[in-house]
Amino acid sequence: MNAAKNTLSIKSIFLDFKEITKAGLAISVLFSSIAGYLLGVDSEHPFKWSVLVILSIGGYCMVGASNAFNQVIEKDIDSLMDRTKNRPVPSGRMSPKVALLVASLLTILGIALLYTINAKSAMFAAISIFLYTSVYTPLKTVTSLSVFVGAFPGAIPFMLGWVAATGEFGIEAGTLFLIQFFWQFPHFWSIGWFLYEDYEKAGIFMLPTGKKDNGTALQIILYTIWLIIASLLPVLGFTGQLFISPITAVLVFLLGIWMLFYAVKLYNLRTAKAARTLMLVSVSYISLLQIVFIVDKFLR
Repeated sequence: MNAAKNTLSIKSIFLDFKEITKAGLAISVLFSSIAGYLLGVDSEHPFKWSVLVILSIGGYCMVGASNAFNQVIEKDIDSLMDRTKNRPVPSGRMSPKVALLVASLLTILGIALLYTINAKSAMFAAISIFLYTSVYTPLKTVTSLSVFVGAFPGAIPFMLGWVAATGEFGIEAGTLFLIQFFWQFPHFWSIGWFLYEDYEKAGIFMLPTGKKDNGTALQIILYTIWLIIASLLPVLGFTGQLFISPITAVLVFLLGIWMLFYAVKLYNLRTAKAARTLMLVSVSYISLLQIVFIVDKFLR
């Protein structure tokens, strides 16, 4: 009986840890860092398994810490929304003090691990955690511009991988940052659209116009176009060591048109279903884009 209880307790702790760090999201973000690392390695900066492992663990800690801090700060807000009320802190399964301790330990561990790779990686990780928890999170109930602020820490992981590989922040890392920066807007605005009513309960308004209207839908289209342009910059030859072949550029363009199609569809239909579909397509877009970039590099 005691063994069963202990097993259940360990399982519960593990599940709560996954939830407070948002394991699914953290792994998705971590994939961006790994992609950036693979794009950054070359003869001058050779691939190292040790660096990749440290980047993976440190990157997870970085994202997990941000998510944990977020859930401590928003515990009262989370209790008002259907999709978040069963999280560990608002449900009472984990006290705010324990969650804060977890977030703090993850921050220290993540930054320390990334510092062993190079100082710039640790610095960008620290900036990401600070912006997400101290600027983006408090702004969510104040202004829809919080999405713009949140796009900065959200765009760091792709760039972080390159910095981890090379130890440098230049036009290459900046381009990777720009791609993921513009991607944030259609992605999070589509989430804000189909979860509008739930966010409204907590006084959070993520949409640029504050409403599910043509203005918001049009901005989603415009930022999707900016995303396509940013994604094609590496084919033009002025992004340093980061470049893609013309054939790959065609594939990237087609991926962009695919996402743009669903952005236009949202503009025409203005339904929660269309917004959810766009969100799923946006997740597929950024993952496929990163895979295409990597394949292009190693097949060239």
